[in-house]
Amino acid sequence: MTVPAPPIRVLIADDQEMVRTGFRFFLDAQPDITVVAEAVDGEEAVALARRERPDVCLLDIRMPKLDGLAATRLLAGPDVADPLRVVVVTTFDLDEYVYGALRGGACGFLLKDSGPTLLAEAVRAAAVGDSLVSPSVTVRLLRHLTAPTTAAPEPASPAPALREPLTDREAEVVRLVALGRTNAEIAAELYVSLSTVKTHLSSVQLKLAARNRVEIAAWAWQHGQVRPGP
Repeated sequence: MTVPAPPIRVLIADDQEMVRTGFRFFLDAQPDITVVAEAVDGEEAVALARRERPDVCLLDIRMPKLDGLAATRLLAGPDVADPLRVVVVTTFDLDEYVYGALRGGACGFLLKDSGPTLLAEAVRAAAVGDSLVSPSVTVRLLRHLTAPTTAAPEPASPAPALREPLTDREAEVVRLVALGRTNAEIAAELYVSLSTVKTHLSSVQLKLAARNRVEIAAWAWQHGQVRPGP
C-alpha cells in the first residue's frame, strides 16, 4: 500500500484578516496542502517561519513592522544559510515590487486577484523548487530587469553569459520560460514529458550559470530570444 505524501505546510502572512481567512479556507480544502501558521506583520512572519519551517511562505508586501520584501530577504535571500521558499502575493502590481521580491529570493509572485487555482499552483510549484509568476506581470517584469532604469531598488545584475550553445529544444524551453510558462505548460506545448522539461532546464542553468528561472528569462530577453507582444 502506497503511503500518501505529507501535505505541503504553508505559512500565510498578511495584515488583513479577511485575506488570511480566505487563503486558509481555500488552501486547507486542498488534499495536499495545510496551513500551519498565520502572521499579521513581517516580524511575526519571520519569527514563525524560522520556528515552524513551513514548506512555503506566502507573504504580502505591505505589512506593519517589516514589509514583505524585507521579510523575503531574511527568509530566502542569497545570504541565508538554509533558505525557505517564499511566494509573494500582493494587490500591488508594481514593477519595483516584482523586481525586489524575485531578486530577494522569492520563487513566485502572484497578484491577489490571480484566483485560488493559481494560488494553489504557486504553492505546489514552490514546494518542489519550481517557480510561478503571474502571467500578467511576466512581460513587464522582464522589461524591467533588462532595460536601463533607475526605478529599481538596487542595480540589476547582468544576465549570465552563455557558456556553450543551447540546443534547439533548450532554446524553445528558454523562450517559453521567458513568456512565463510553467513546467507543465511547457511540457504540453512541446509534447514532451515533465521530466524532460526539467532536464532541459537543468542543462540551461548550467550553460548560463543561472541561479533561477528569472535569470534564464532575463538572458532570453537580453539576447533577443523572445519579443514582447503588443
